[in-house]
Amino acid sequence: MKLLILGHTIPEPTTTAAGSRMLQLISVFKEEGYKIHFGTSALNNPRSIDLTSLDVTLDVIQLNNPSFDRYVIDLNPDVVIFDRFVIEEHYGWRVSQHCPHALRILDTEDLHFLRKARHQSIKDNGDLSNVDLYTDLAKREIASILRCDLSLIISSFEINLLTNVFGVDDSILHYLPFMVEGIAEESALTSFSDRADFMTIGNLLHAPNVDSVLYLKREIWPRIRTELNKAKLLVYGNYAPQQINELHNEKEGFLIKGWAPSLSEVMSNAKVCLSPLRFGAGLKGKLLDAMIYGTPAVTTKIGAEGMYGPKAPCFMAEDSTDFVNRSLQLYNEEKLWTKSQEIGLKVLKENFLKSIIAPDFLSRVDSILVTLKDHRKKNFISQILQHQTIQATRYMSKWIEEKNKS
Repeated sequence: MKLLILGHTIPEPTTTAAGSRMLQLISVFKEEGYKIHFGTSALNNPRSIDLTSLDVTLDVIQLNNPSFDRYVIDLNPDVVIFDRFVIEEHYGWRVSQHCPHALRILDTEDLHFLRKARHQSIKDNGDLSNVDLYTDLAKREIASILRCDLSLIISSFEINLLTNVFGVDDSILHYLPFMVEGIAEESALTSFSDRADFMTIGNLLHAPNVDSVLYLKREIWPRIRTELNKAKLLVYGNYAPQQINELHNEKEGFLIKGWAPSLSEVMSNAKVCLSPLRFGAGLKGKLLDAMIYGTPAVTTKIGAEGMYGPKAPCFMAEDSTDFVNRSLQLYNEEKLWTKSQEIGLKVLKENFLKSIIAPDFLSRVDSILVTLKDHRKKNFISQILQHQTIQATRYMSKWIEEKNKS
């Protein structure tokens, strides 16, 4: 079986949760015996993983170019995964036209329209009291979901949003959260007494993470520092813009550390992870990593969304004052800290084990492959959306092709 992944970027698992997620998908299909090609027009950079070391063929492809048609015809994949809806917009119609038998899967990563709508609400209102979800971006992203045979949704909250608010049939959705290979025993984790300071981490090209660091600097950290005048906050993340680098202040204990070459080291050394996300979507990789390395976290309702279910291994703060108080309490009280660590490990075992999640996903893929014709009949809206009269993206691409020839 051949799998073609059409990538938005070459995965960067040491800098982004999306990169880790893509490697998890590759691992699942690799273990099932698939021959995997990763096609992308993106450039390699120093943080990109070497896909060839994973026995994955890296293919350079071009946007809006008929060379892709010959490429996909020659490859003749059984399954195609689009990495984010914008990639499906670029290549989906070409795959549908030239490889009609291929199972088309969209990996949403998170719902982009949800994240953008929340960001806009923060800009407009300063909070999430009036989020407008019915945007042009929502129309594009949901249209992409409807065109595909199956869409992978990382958060249970987003599954409910798509089915209950937008009426998307759950037959074309599959809940696929982060997948954890193994979970450490409590005795193997760094103890409370051997840890110090606070930390946060995240890709600093990502708007929610930038906003979170700014919020920490302005609203949270000065009040924590007043109570713990020796404590430090270590901010890790690649691609920090100038406005973030300028926040570095040794006297305040607010330290911009840049890229973390060893996630395990920085997580295991910290006593508490702070994640005051005011907007965003999907699952938060930093909070998953915090549970893996036994580092209790304080976050917001947005941060906790879809992560923990009814359990609360972190403190979920309602506002900045609540966030500060809970951070101090967790930092100072070993018994509470240990209890939070224990619950985090339990959440991992119950919700994120690859050994449970991957077989269910592969079974779903196999089932749709066998019944693809009938599956598509039930999702007739997909055929409507691919009809030539409304294929704006297709004809825009064709126009660009012709323009490039001149």
